[in-house]
Amino acid sequence: MKSKKWIIILSVVVIILVIAGIYKSKSGGQSKKVAIEKAELRTIIETVAASGKIQPETEVIISSDVSGEIIEMPVKEGDRVQAGDLLLKINPDLVESALSRAEAALNTTKANLAGVRARLTQSQSQYQNAKASFDRSEKLFNSKVISQAEFDQAKANFEVARADVQAAKESIQAGIFNVRSSEATLKEAKENLGRTSIYSPMNGVITALNKEKGERVVGTAQMAGTEIMTVANLNVMEVAVEVNENDIVRVSINDTAEIEVDAYLNKNFKGIVTEIANSANTSGMSADQVTNFDVKIRMLQSSYQDLLNKRADSSSPFRPGMSATVDIRTTQVSNVITIPIQAVTTRKDTSITEDSKVSADMDGEDEKIEVVFVIVGEKVEMVEVETGIQNTMYIELKSGLTEGDEVVTAPYNLVSKILKDGQNVTVVDKKDLYTSKEK
Repeated sequence: MKSKKWIIILSVVVIILVIAGIYKSKSGGQSKKVAIEKAELRTIIETVAASGKIQPETEVIISSDVSGEIIEMPVKEGDRVQAGDLLLKINPDLVESALSRAEAALNTTKANLAGVRARLTQSQSQYQNAKASFDRSEKLFNSKVISQAEFDQAKANFEVARADVQAAKESIQAGIFNVRSSEATLKEAKENLGRTSIYSPMNGVITALNKEKGERVVGTAQMAGTEIMTVANLNVMEVAVEVNENDIVRVSINDTAEIEVDAYLNKNFKGIVTEIANSANTSGMSADQVTNFDVKIRMLQSSYQDLLNKRADSSSPFRPGMSATVDIRTTQVSNVITIPIQAVTTRKDTSITEDSKVSADMDGEDEKIEVVFVIVGEKVEMVEVETGIQNTMYIELKSGLTEGDEVVTAPYNLVSKILKDGQNVTVVDKKDLYTSKEK
């Protein structure tokens, strides 16, 4: 009897525990503290972030065409120059010597040409005399007055005289070519003499000075040449950045950008995309290789006009090489339903067909869907959503929610991994989420 009594008692306890478990399961289990936000209509601007250096949009590296010593340099770094101003002068002694040799060579070829022309006149006279002698000998030979040997000699003299005339004409043509070659050499020598003085090609500022007076430079005729200085137009500045290959497809010419310069805290400048590289810059090795594309953003002067007004000389407030960060605006949508980014997570798709399930198992991956958890009473309902563009805080929802729906946004670990459809929750202020051990 006692054993039967204990069996009955144990059976009742088990039934009570099972009922309690079922009730707990249906009620969503232990309530979790969550913070919520409402889905609202907002304007979202999608951006691509990148960092780089400020540089002049137009700058010219000055090199010398001739080699030699710098004997004059009237400018220094930071000076403003106008187009045509003298920047430096190379010692012209060697070039002047080459010019003198070229002039002498030209005079020599001209004298040679005159001598050849004189010889042509002489050869033509001899030709006329030989031709007349040949004509007489031919008549006498036909009359059988002279012998065959005398006639052959007269004919040979005539042929030689004619060949001398032709040779003289060819010598004159060669002399003309020699004169032209000497004239070209003289012209080059005069140009090289002019190249010993280098003038500014544009209005600008000396932003770099690599050589000083007294140093020697190598001309570009021999090799790449020595970079002496850089002249840049600081009135138009740009930011050169590198954009990752995953983001470059969203960037277009004339996209606007916000620019932050490290030297000017708490101040934003405006810019516009002017150049996008067609070829990539690669760095790293094999699997670790990073592929970026060069993008140039022109800084709009209107966005830093106040800084220009503070400068008496109206010089640029930016210096080449300053660090800057840009946010390129690629896409904008207005009056769309948005929620905080952290409210969107993924869960396994339980609605897939058996065929899809088999395919997913073969691929070794489960099908995932984007979802949010909407507050319904004291529980949450998992709702599948379709997302659009996003900024740093909010994401666009194309379907799944309506304006005013309350979605769970925190704690992040709860939203991303733990929370389930039908889970009991307690809505609290975000600051009260972690006031107890329960999270």
